[in-house]
Amino acid sequence: MKHCGRHYCLTTFLILFFSLALGAQTRPGLIRGRVTDAQTQAPIVGASVVIEGTSRGVSTDDKGEFLLGNLAPGTYRIRISMLTYKPFLSEPLALKKGEELVLDAALTEQVSEMENVVVVVSRPVGTDAGLISQMREASLVASGVSAQHIARTQDKDASEIVRRIPGISIIDNKFIIVRGLAQRYNNTWINGAAVPSSEADTRAFSFDIIPSSQIENVMIVKSPVAEVPADFAGGFVQLRTKIVPENNSVSVSYGTGINTATHFKDFKYVKGSGTDFLGWDNGMRSFNGPDGRIDNNDAAMVDRITREGFNNDWRVRSRRPLWDQKLNVAVNRFYRLRSEDRIGLLFSVNYSNSNKSLTDMENNQYGVYNYREDKPQANFKYTDDQYTNDVKLGAMFNLSWIPKPKGGTISKYEFRNLFNQLGLSRYTTREGWRNVSGYYEQQQDEYLYASRTAYTGQFAGEHRMARTKVDWNAAYSYSNRNQPDRRIIEREKNPENEIYEYSIDQGSVSRYFTSLHEHLVSAGANLSHPFGPSADKPAELRAGVYGEYKTRDYDTRDFIYKWNNTGNRLPDGFASLPTDQIFAPENLGTGKLTVQDNTDNTDNYSASNYLTAAYAAVNVPLGRFNLYGGVRFERFVTSLKSYTQTAGDRTRTYDYDYNNLFPSANFTYDLTKKSLLRLAYGMSVNRPEFRELSPSTYYDFDMFSTITGNPELKQATIHNIDLRYELYPGAGETVSLSLFYKRFANPIEWIYVDAGGSYQFSFENALSADNYGVELEVRKDLAFMGMQNFTLSLNAAWIESKVHFSEESLEHDRPMQGQSPYLVNAGLFYRNPELGLSVGALYNRIGKRIVGIGRVSTSGGDTFNNNIPDMYETPRDAVDLTFGIRLSKTFELKGYVRDLLCQRVVFAQYPEFRDEAGNVHERTQITKSYDPGRSFSLSLTATF
Repeated sequence: MKHCGRHYCLTTFLILFFSLALGAQTRPGLIRGRVTDAQTQAPIVGASVVIEGTSRGVSTDDKGEFLLGNLAPGTYRIRISMLTYKPFLSEPLALKKGEELVLDAALTEQVSEMENVVVVVSRPVGTDAGLISQMREASLVASGVSAQHIARTQDKDASEIVRRIPGISIIDNKFIIVRGLAQRYNNTWINGAAVPSSEADTRAFSFDIIPSSQIENVMIVKSPVAEVPADFAGGFVQLRTKIVPENNSVSVSYGTGINTATHFKDFKYVKGSGTDFLGWDNGMRSFNGPDGRIDNNDAAMVDRITREGFNNDWRVRSRRPLWDQKLNVAVNRFYRLRSEDRIGLLFSVNYSNSNKSLTDMENNQYGVYNYREDKPQANFKYTDDQYTNDVKLGAMFNLSWIPKPKGGTISKYEFRNLFNQLGLSRYTTREGWRNVSGYYEQQQDEYLYASRTAYTGQFAGEHRMARTKVDWNAAYSYSNRNQPDRRIIEREKNPENEIYEYSIDQGSVSRYFTSLHEHLVSAGANLSHPFGPSADKPAELRAGVYGEYKTRDYDTRDFIYKWNNTGNRLPDGFASLPTDQIFAPENLGTGKLTVQDNTDNTDNYSASNYLTAAYAAVNVPLGRFNLYGGVRFERFVTSLKSYTQTAGDRTRTYDYDYNNLFPSANFTYDLTKKSLLRLAYGMSVNRPEFRELSPSTYYDFDMFSTITGNPELKQATIHNIDLRYELYPGAGETVSLSLFYKRFANPIEWIYVDAGGSYQFSFENALSADNYGVELEVRKDLAFMGMQNFTLSLNAAWIESKVHFSEESLEHDRPMQGQSPYLVNAGLFYRNPELGLSVGALYNRIGKRIVGIGRVSTSGGDTFNNNIPDMYETPRDAVDLTFGIRLSKTFELKGYVRDLLCQRVVFAQYPEFRDEAGNVHERTQITKSYDPGRSFSLSLTATF
C-alpha cells in the first residue's frame, strides 16, 4: 500500500474529527418553536422557517418543530411559510447572548373559506422527517434517502447516495444492485417519468451521471404496486430533483480535492480536443470519411482516408494533474403576484473535473486450474497502468406556477429540465504475457474517449377538485453514448532480439468508432378519489394510464492498419519504433501503412418499442388494517432490425409482442401509533433490452472478451413477497426489519459461450431462480443514551440467491451475478445547530459477489476438475469521514476523506479440484487487484 502508508494523514484527520465533535463549549443564542394548523392544531411538517432579510432557514420536522441556532445577539424577525397557508411574520425578537427564545406559530389556510374543497398539504420530502413520514403513510414497501441525509454524507452523485439505502450496493461505481439483483432487473424514473438507458451494452441507468446537488430525494419501491411499471424485480427507483423553493437565495459552492494514488505523481494522457474540459469532443476524434463501408480495393480512397480520415496524433504525454475541481451555482426565486398566483424558479449549474490513476494494477485471466501440479493456469497475466480524467457538466431548470384557486380547484403546473454531460478520457498501458495458442510476451495500449449525454424535459400538472386529485406528466428524454476513435495497440516481444514489435499485418493496431442514440417520449395520468362514509380515513380509488415510445440507433466502425507494399515487407527496425514515429505522416499512404475498413455490419442495429399500460386499484382502511390492491395491464411491443451480412445491406427484423396482467396486494396493520406491519405480494416482469436481443458483438478490453446478444431471449416473470415491521420512535427516526422472497421464471443471465477456446459472453434464459433475504434499517437519535446531538444510521442486509439452468445449458447453478451475501452501511453523525457544526463517520462493506461468469467443462471425463470458476469481487471495509461548519450567516465550510482505510480492491476466483483420494481442495487466484488511494476534499459554500 505505497499510496496508503501515510498514517499521519489518518491521525491528523481523526484528531480534527473528534475535536470538532467534542469541542466548542460556548453557547450562542437560539430560537426554537413549533408550527401548527390554526384550525386543527396539527403540526405542520416541512414548513419553511427563515430569518427575515437573510437566506438562512430550516424546515419543520414531523412534530412541526424547528430550531435556528448559532445566532449572534441582535433583533430578528422570523418568516414562516407553507404551501396553501398564509405566510406568518413574527414581531421583532430581541435575542441576548446565550439566550433561548421560543416562538410558536399557528398558520391559517389560505383557501379555508372555500366550500367543498379539501386542501391536502404537499409534504416536502427533502428532509429526513418528511421522507420518513411519507414512507410511513405509503401503502407499499419502500426505502429512501433525503437531501438532508445527502448533505450529511457529502456524497457527490446519485451512485454514492443510493448505496446508503438498505439492500443496495453499487457495481462499476455507477450501476445499482438491489437485493442482490443486477442492474438489468431494476428500473429508474426521474420526477415521475421514464429515462433511457445510458449504456450501450446493458440495460442500466448510470447513477454517476446525476450530481447530488440536483437531488431532493431518492425512493426505491421494493414491492410491485399497480401505479408503477411492472418491469422491475429488484427495485423501482424514483429519483426526484430539487423542488421549487419558497424563498429567494443564491448559492455558490467551490470544492477541491486530491487522491493519494493520483496527485503529485506523473499522469499520462493523450492530447484531447479543445472542448474536452466541458465533457464532449469537438470533432477532433471524428472519422472524416464516407458513412458506408470503404472499398478496400479503391487505392485512391484508402490513401485519402489513411492520410486525412483520422486524428493521427499518437504521442503519449505526461503531466502532474491539477487538484480535482468542483463548482456549483444555484439560484432560487419565489414570486407572489398581485393576482395571488405564485411562481417558483430553480436554476442550477454544476461542474466537476477529476483525475484518477490506478497504477501497478494486477489484471489476469485464468483457464482451467492445473490440478495435477496444483498451480494456476493463466491465459493472460498483465500489469496495467490506467489514467482517467472525468468531466461532468450539468444544469437544472425547474419552473412552477401555482395559480389562485378557482371554482374549488387548486392546481399546480411544473416545467422541469435536467441536463447532464459526462466526458471520460482514459489511457491504459499494459505489459505481461498471454498463453493462448502459444506463449507471447506483450505490451498493449488503449486510447479511450467516451462521452454521455442525458436530457430529460417534463411538463407536469396536479389538480385537486373537492375530494378528487388528478396529476399528469408528459416527458421527452434523450441519451447518447459516443466512443470516437478508441485505439487499441498490441506489441509482442521478438524472442530473437528481445524487442517489442508491432505485427502490423495481424491487426495489432485497431481503431473503433461507436455511437448510441436513444429517444424516449412518455405520457401518463393518474386519478385518485376518496369514497365511503368515513371522512377521517376514507377508502380511495386510484386509476391511471401510461404510454411510452422509445427508439435506439447503434452504429460501429472498425479499422485496422496494413503494410501496403508489393513485397509486403517492413523496413528493418520499423516495427519496433515508438508508436508516434510509426504513424508519422511520412509513413502513411499508398505503398506504406494504410487503413483497412474492418467494419462488421452485423454489429449495428436499430430498434424501437412501445409500452401502453392502464391500472386500477383501491385502498380500503378497515380499522387498524389497511388493504391496497390492484391490477395493472401492460402491452409491450419491440422491433429490432440488424444486418445479416458483414459487408452487405441485407437485414433481419425481430419482433416481440407481450400482453400481461400484473396483480398486487399490500396489507398494513397498525400495531400501535408508532409501529406497523406490512405484507405485500406482487407480480412483475423483466424484459430483454435492445442490446441483449441484438446479435452484434463488442470487445471488452478489460475482460479480454467479446460480448454478443441473443435474439431468442424471452421475458422473465417474477413473483414477489415482502413482510416488513416498521417502528417510528420519533420525528425523523425509523427502525424496520424486512423479509423478502422472489421467484423467477426464465430469468435473463450472463452466460459463457464456447467460442473455440476464446472467451465470449452472451445472455440466456435460465430455467428459474430464487432470491430471498433479510433487511434491517435503523435511523435513531442517540439522546436516550446521553449522547446529545448524535444520530445513528444503520442498514444491513443478508441475501441468498440461486439460478437454476437446464441440463442442456453450459452454465452451472450459481448465485445471481452481482449478488452480495451481505451488505452493511453505518453512519454516526454529530450535529450541533447552535454551533453550526456537523461531523459524520460512515462505514460500508459488501460480501463477495460474482462479477464475472465462469464456465462448466464440456470436454467430458472429469468435469469437476475442468471448470473455470466464477470471478468474485472480494469484501473490503470502506470508512469515510465528513465535517461541516458554518463560519457565518453566509459561509459554510465542508470537508471529507473517502476510503480512509484504503484497502486494496481485489477480484478473485476460487477454483476447486478433487485429488486422487477424492478430497476436494479450494484455491485462490487473483484476477484483478489495485490500490484506490484515499481522497481528501474541502469545499466552501456561500449563500446569499
